[in-house]
Amino acid sequence: MNCPTCGTKVVEGGVFCSGCGARLGSPATAPPPPPPGAASHPIWYQSFYRIRKKVVAITNQYWIEDANGSMLGYSKQKLLRIKESIRVFTDDSMSTELFRIQQEQVVDMWGTFAVIDSTSGAVVGKIRRQALSSGFYKDEYLILDAYGQAVGRVAERAGRGLTRKFVPLGNLVPEQLVVEFYGQQVAEIKQQFKVIGDIWEVDCSRVPPNFDRRTLIATMLLMGMIERDRK
Repeated sequence: MNCPTCGTKVVEGGVFCSGCGARLGSPATAPPPPPPGAASHPIWYQSFYRIRKKVVAITNQYWIEDANGSMLGYSKQKLLRIKESIRVFTDDSMSTELFRIQQEQVVDMWGTFAVIDSTSGAVVGKIRRQALSSGFYKDEYLILDAYGQAVGRVAERAGRGLTRKFVPLGNLVPEQLVVEFYGQQVAEIKQQFKVIGDIWEVDCSRVPPNFDRRTLIATMLLMGMIERDRK
């Protein structure tokens, strides 16, 4: 069978197209689409993103930028929190919220995080930390769609992960994570080397075009804000 969206040949019985990422199946059997406006803004379908940390700050603060350095969003982590709820605003005035990264359960400290569009309240994707591998030898996350089905993963190369975790001053080694969709590498999330500060970049030009990039941006924010704090 072929994907009705892009025409790519897909395996019979498959749930997603490996070419464009579209959900397959008839409307009668597929889950309902997200509410209107959940993933319609064009800034979340660009081919490049950068998150940049504010150097001098009590809590973690990041700017989200495009390839030209224009600000797309701003996020400030709460100082005291029971459940992680990372909110992304249009700018540092924090007057207009764009989306948030919500930890689903208090007891599931390193489990699943939902990426939620603030205007519609719709879940646009989810991230699940692979606790066993992330705790011992490399950072790894599953990328889930809005319905909780795995569509890919973000994973650090094992050798670099071991170096960062167990070699003296290994935490200074910049992190590089491979982004895979349906078993195929489509991007890399790269951390720039900086003794002070933190910058992460991702080239999304090969990511399925209809995949909301906020899920990848959320992974980068989790790496910067939370993963570092727990090590």
